Amino acid sequence: MDNNNLKSGEFLVKEVPASNVFIPEEFDEEQLMIKQTCADFLESEIYPALDRIDNQEEGLMASLVKKAGELGLLGIAVAEEYEGFGQSFVTQMLACDILGGGFSFAVAYSAHTGIGTLPIMYYGNDEQRKKYIPKLASGEYLGCYCLTEPGAGSDANAGKTNAILSEDGKHYILNGQKMWITNSGFADIFTVFAKIDDDRILSAFIVERTFPGITFNPEEKKMGIKGSSTRQIFFNDCKVPVENLLGKRGEGFRIALSILHMGRIKLGANVLGSCRKAINESVAYANERKQFGQLISSFGAIKHKLAQQAVKTFITESAVYRVSKDIDDAIVKNKATGMDSGRATIEGISHYAVEAAILKVYGSEALNYVVDEAVQIFGGMGYSSETLVEKAYRDSRINRIFEGTNEINRMLVVDTALKRAMKGDFDLFGEAKKVAAEISVLKVTDVSGLDYYAEKLAYIRNFKKAILLVINKASETFERKLSYEQEILFNISDMMMELYVAESTLLRVQKLKGIKGAEAVKLYKDILDVTVYDTADIIRKSGKDAICSFAAGDDPEKLLAALDILTKVAGVNVKESRRRLADKIIEENRYPF
Repeated sequence: MDNNNLKSGEFLVKEVPASNVFIPEEFDEEQLMIKQTCADFLESEIYPALDRIDNQEEGLMASLVKKAGELGLLGIAVAEEYEGFGQSFVTQMLACDILGGGFSFAVAYSAHTGIGTLPIMYYGNDEQRKKYIPKLASGEYLGCYCLTEPGAGSDANAGKTNAILSEDGKHYILNGQKMWITNSGFADIFTVFAKIDDDRILSAFIVERTFPGITFNPEEKKMGIKGSSTRQIFFNDCKVPVENLLGKRGEGFRIALSILHMGRIKLGANVLGSCRKAINESVAYANERKQFGQLISSFGAIKHKLAQQAVKTFITESAVYRVSKDIDDAIVKNKATGMDSGRATIEGISHYAVEAAILKVYGSEALNYVVDEAVQIFGGMGYSSETLVEKAYRDSRINRIFEGTNEINRMLVVDTALKRAMKGDFDLFGEAKKVAAEISVLKVTDVSGLDYYAEKLAYIRNFKKAILLVINKASETFERKLSYEQEILFNISDMMMELYVAESTLLRVQKLKGIKGAEAVKLYKDILDVTVYDTADIIRKSGKDAICSFAAGDDPEKLLAALDILTKVAGVNVKESRRRLADKIIEENRYPF
């Protein structure tokens, strides 16, 4: 990372120039080729087979994942020395983004290429990598990840699966049960978490399907992602060679957390493909359906929905690729210290734990909005299983549970930022105290005379101060007990998430203007206008909820007055902004941004 790169969570107290962020409009020729390959694969192999996939036709999903392997799509994140393509993290996220529009296939693909392959890539020794990774990268082997148990969901370390060393010292004997295991119906390689002897902390093991002592329940019947394979797995005196211990003894919990960070951030990319697919279905229907003698796409209510679907998608995308480049820079820095490629990569991803949690929550809830409005635009037809939006609606619901529930991740956003600050990564508390000391002299920011981007930046700076104000008072009030005040953490988390995506959107539009000129970003400024306008209200409401929940005496009035000043923004004709966005979507009959 160079001096312009922020540490995880540091966006609260510092800013970067627009020139330093990566935006999707900068994809190079190779990345655009990969993007097209992914899109073509969905069109030729996945969309024509969606009903067969959802009916879990025997062998179909496994064959589709293997076909993706033949195209090289399973090895994008795998180092070249293990027969992968060794692509950048930005490129990995791009593949996740596009293939995220593949309904149940996207789940199987992501599980294999992410949590099914990368624990071995990042934490395996050279012998383990050479044995398993090339076959996982080609699709000869398919992978899955076995962490969750009936009594251990969000509390992953509470798992009861046990491993005991055999008398001859050659095997670990695994006993236990895992549930909600994606790809378990056809996977060849399992990363399994268990506690050795009486250890308090998990260890991890590479388990092959052919090892004795493994049995499976039938496929789970699920609300959505029906085509993905999900089974319970039972290990009954399963013999695992000692050389298949992944990482060190007791390192499993760290491996699990690190892989969860990766899964969260990639889920932020995954939802983008789903969002675009739902928007494209929405506008195509709106441009065909007539009511009262008019196409419904001509109605203001429908235009509002289409525009807001696009806004949610665009701003999520802006944040996704901003942090993806930060992670690439962190990986380069880690490698420069002599760290091997696998560890350098996972440490780079894990460093941005705050942003990973933000993208997981914000992205999954953005998709939730987009597919819900897609069903609404379709009306009664949206409730019919004949339409793709009905499938998209059901499939989207799992994303708020995957990779740690949104409730867990909301708490992590704040808790992780505070812990990083306490370690000295950045001066959160010092900056928060400065803001608190200024509240008696705060005045509404004078934006007259500022150009467009300077005005928006002034608002973003004030939003940061609003968040610091609440963090300071909450920290003073609760001290170490703040972690138990979940409602307050949720308020602060929502403020932080809205800030991060709004700032990311500002940086993207500002950089794009520098690349393509003012005329090219007119509609993008509409997106930014709506975003900043809405963000001000959300930050004010969340901050007010927090302050009124814990401040006492005359503090609430002072803090609320300061909050009002710091979240004041100029009015925007959001109706016209959204109509211009919708008209562009309607004209092109697709998501065009």
